[in-house]
Amino acid sequence: MKYNISFKKNVMLTAFIAVMGMFTACDDSIDVTSVDENQYTTSTDAIGYIVNNEGKRGNSSIEFRTEGSADLFLGLSKNVEKDVTAKLVYQADALKAYNETNNTDYELFPQELVTLEQAFSVKKGSKKSEKVEVKFKTGATLVANKTYVIPLQSESADVKLSTTDSNYFIFIKDLTNVPDCNKATGMKIIHCMSANNTNPLNNLNFILKDSKKQLFDWVILFSSNINYNAETGRVYIYHNPNCEHILSNRDKYIKPLQDRGIKVLLSVLGNHDRSGINNLSDETAREFAQEIKMTCDAYGLDGVFFDDEYSSYINPAPVGFVSPSSAAAARLCYETKQAMPDRLVTTYVWADLSSLPSVQDDEGNEVEPGNFVDCAIHDYGRGSDLSSSYPGLDKENMGLYSQEFAQARYAYESNLVEMRDNGYKKHMIFVMDPFADHFWFDNGGKGSQKEALEKMTKTFFGEDLMVVDRDGNEVTEYDKNKFPNQFYKKDW
Repeated sequence: MKYNISFKKNVMLTAFIAVMGMFTACDDSIDVTSVDENQYTTSTDAIGYIVNNEGKRGNSSIEFRTEGSADLFLGLSKNVEKDVTAKLVYQADALKAYNETNNTDYELFPQELVTLEQAFSVKKGSKKSEKVEVKFKTGATLVANKTYVIPLQSESADVKLSTTDSNYFIFIKDLTNVPDCNKATGMKIIHCMSANNTNPLNNLNFILKDSKKQLFDWVILFSSNINYNAETGRVYIYHNPNCEHILSNRDKYIKPLQDRGIKVLLSVLGNHDRSGINNLSDETAREFAQEIKMTCDAYGLDGVFFDDEYSSYINPAPVGFVSPSSAAAARLCYETKQAMPDRLVTTYVWADLSSLPSVQDDEGNEVEPGNFVDCAIHDYGRGSDLSSSYPGLDKENMGLYSQEFAQARYAYESNLVEMRDNGYKKHMIFVMDPFADHFWFDNGGKGSQKEALEKMTKTFFGEDLMVVDRDGNEVTEYDKNKFPNQFYKKDW
């Protein structure tokens, strides 16, 4: 993120045993060369597949409170010549096969809490059905914030169905008893914080004055690294001492944020060796995605944030690597989403992550980035629509006009209004620090970090910012005598 990260200059590139152990060999790599977009036209017949209202096939993630629903459709590769119907059924065996294929252990969402009232119906001359609503509700046996799966399958005597995409998995969490950060406008504020210099608990000190909602929806721990182990020839996740301390003490630094509804993500970027976000072979990407999943499992994290910076690539590419490309970056994002579909996969729109092409799944079907990237966040000050760069990504999952707080690179109010009025719902700030002088005081005529936050809360939510101390009391001004005990200093 074009930010001077001193720890990376001193990282040793000697053998390091990854926190989650050694990788397991994967199947043959997947061909990521370009393919015909009409991937279903190898047959003269219409081929059916399940898709949600965002155009995503295969799976989706939903969080609900008390009760919820999802709209699904039967899509077809071409217009049908007669009326077509298809059932949508709860299929427990499909999840068993999914777990075996992906080395996961997801549990079934209880079938008695799911309601399927309709069948897919496609009219003659059409290639998409009317919606079928899948309804679900909370139950006494559900564990709060635990991921369950509703496994669905389409069945039809009228039309051929895709072998892969006739199944659809809804990864679902019941948040009925979990506090939330959700604001009425749907905007989500993301704080990419420096794990080297600041205490994550400071994210709890900022709320909206009227609704008392937490200001920050997501917190990104910046940053762990993708590293290369010269002895094993494999890549792994490296946590510098600051990241390691935060992760190893998740009950102190991470859980309190999640208990307020804040999602905590781990940033992963290059570390001055041959490995990077954008140069892994298909098999290496698949293995590294499994390590990311195991890391998120181990530390109870809500997802990953990929940043394509600070790698030192070797040409020609050694075994296990490819020449840096957006295609390789897309493959890593895809494999990571496959490994952990219930967690967030987010990207920083920079370098080879500036745009991502579609990838092929195991059956050769083309999968757009909007199916495997949950959020793409622009570089500082940039605010163009990402529809052409990230095909299939909904605009509410595009992060525009990011702000760099350490350098007082704040967003103009007009940019924030533009986002609000045009349906862009994600916004990121980088390295806010309440212990910095320019948090409270003007920085060379550019304003303060606090003023920048106030501008955001007014524009996005129509509320004033409320800064509170550790006990929840409002802090209205800087007091050098009280200040060290009002916020959370780095204590390691």
